[in-house]
Amino acid sequence: MDWLQALILGIVQGLTEYLPVSSSGHLAIGAHLFGMSGAENLTFTIAVHVATVLSTIVILWKEIVWIFADLFKWKWNEGTKYAVNILISMIPVAIVGFFFKDTVEEIFGSGLLIVGICLLVTAALLAFSYWARPRQRENISPLHAFIIGIAQALAVLPGLSRSGSTIATGLLLGNKKERLAQFSFLMVIPPILGEALLDTKDMVEVGVSQAMAGLSPIALAIGFIAAFVSGCLACKWMINIVKKGKLIWFALYCTIVGIAAIIIPLLG
Repeated sequence: MDWLQALILGIVQGLTEYLPVSSSGHLAIGAHLFGMSGAENLTFTIAVHVATVLSTIVILWKEIVWIFADLFKWKWNEGTKYAVNILISMIPVAIVGFFFKDTVEEIFGSGLLIVGICLLVTAALLAFSYWARPRQRENISPLHAFIIGIAQALAVLPGLSRSGSTIATGLLLGNKKERLAQFSFLMVIPPILGEALLDTKDMVEVGVSQAMAGLSPIALAIGFIAAFVSGCLACKWMINIVKKGKLIWFALYCTIVGIAAIIIPLLG
């Protein structure tokens, strides 16, 4: 991978981690087009995922400080409730990560067909959430946090957008747009870091030199910075988009890219 490819994929990861169009699906398409190997792709994926986590922390630092400040008051307050909901939302993805990691990795290696199908599913979810008009709820309940967590767990499939699935599910459940985007972005921080740790373990097992084969430190750094900067911009942008309810355009985009992902392998 050269620096230009790293720059492009870093920007793609940063944007698509927050925009409801599937970062894993786009990285899979990019890796296919650029001919990236499995080990090389794994190392780069770890770097850009950590970069997007850092961008979330930078953009939502006030909310993170508020949660921890309330937690250390050792009282049952709003921040504590919020933290408990995040923990509840992590249960489904933790189960998938611990017990079905090998199965998920096999699916990731199965080609672009599954990516295309999952992108079409993402498009359907976004469309349903746009047209649905459920009764609005003031706060996200623990039950809704768990259901949104199930959506996040299913989004380990390449092409099924993590932000798209969680936000669309929350909207269909009737949660307020103003609170939902922030909750969706904060709840993914622990799973992404956990996933990065597991991937790092796999990288160490195959050997760092082998994992870095074809990937220069400069290209890796460029990809990391690109993912961080574009992630900061996309995080702020997506919060505003959710508030305005303009998700239908992403449904159209996912439909187009999903069809393309299905057709690309057929063209050889």
